Amino acid sequence: MTSINKSKLEYVWLDGYFPTQNLRSKTLISRNFSGKLSDCPMWNFDGSSTEQASGNNSDCLLKPVAIFPDSNRIDGFLVMNEVLNSDGSPHVSNGRATIDDDDSDFWFGFEQEYFLWDTKINKPFGFPKEGFPSRGQGQYYCSVGAENTFGREIVEHHLNQCLDAGINVEGINAEVATGQWEYQIFAKGAKNAGDQVWIARYLAERNAEKYGLGINLHPKPLKGDWNGSGMHANFSDTTLRTCGDKNVFNKICEAFGKNIDVHIKVYGADNEQRLTGKHETQSIDQFSYGVSDRGASIRIPISTLENGWKGRLEDRRPSSNGDPYKIASVIIKTTKSAY
Repeated sequence: MTSINKSKLEYVWLDGYFPTQNLRSKTLISRNFSGKLSDCPMWNFDGSSTEQASGNNSDCLLKPVAIFPDSNRIDGFLVMNEVLNSDGSPHVSNGRATIDDDDSDFWFGFEQEYFLWDTKINKPFGFPKEGFPSRGQGQYYCSVGAENTFGREIVEHHLNQCLDAGINVEGINAEVATGQWEYQIFAKGAKNAGDQVWIARYLAERNAEKYGLGINLHPKPLKGDWNGSGMHANFSDTTLRTCGDKNVFNKICEAFGKNIDVHIKVYGADNEQRLTGKHETQSIDQFSYGVSDRGASIRIPISTLENGWKGRLEDRRPSSNGDPYKIASVIIKTTKSAY
């Protein structure tokens, strides 16, 4: 008798909740699966349960677009999907379909900040049940020691899962506030970058489940004198990487300044609570740019200047809950409009 190998394919997609979408997933058992994306079949789900369809016409389609090994399961894979309408057209919630760039000329580096969240007390992991920590923020940034660092084991486990999945995580660090962390993902191609960020978010949520914690992506979960959470978007194309011309960088920044509303619209819900002009941010209704300026809307990294005006730009406005697909899409459009 011929043996049949069974693989577990976890289909991951974004629902239709507004203004912030949620991750959804379900498992497909596949027989004699080759491990290739081309062998992942189209699937469907009940869109009436995810704010993506009505009950009398509820089927939505899942189109596999990227596949990653899943180290948490034997013969497991994570399959990222676009959501399509029943006729095969992109669903209105499908941010990936808005990206007008199918090559790898644009490179993106997303800095994903987040809080490990104690759901029992509805506070960051490491907070006391009553009140606030005895010390304010600051000593937690890149910290060591049990009095400053909360959740390192959890974060390290997530890092290993991402690396095992082939996600290009370039680093992690504890952030400014208690229980706040960051990981950085670099990828060539906007769609590729978005796929990796979303799967990394999925792994973070699933990993935190084991510890009874949540992942809080709200841009300002702690009111008062605490930093919010962003997802700074570092980006470049061939022109920025090779031009050697300060005027080109300024021209692109000025194009961003003319399109504030267009960008803020897709940079994440409740971002006005974070972009106040304090805590290393520019006000949400203003625009500025400058070399090594962490309080600007767009920071020109000092490395770009030292490399003879060849390098990247960093848009510091995207929030931690923003959709990397939509963020990359609008960055590409505005950058191209400047040429």
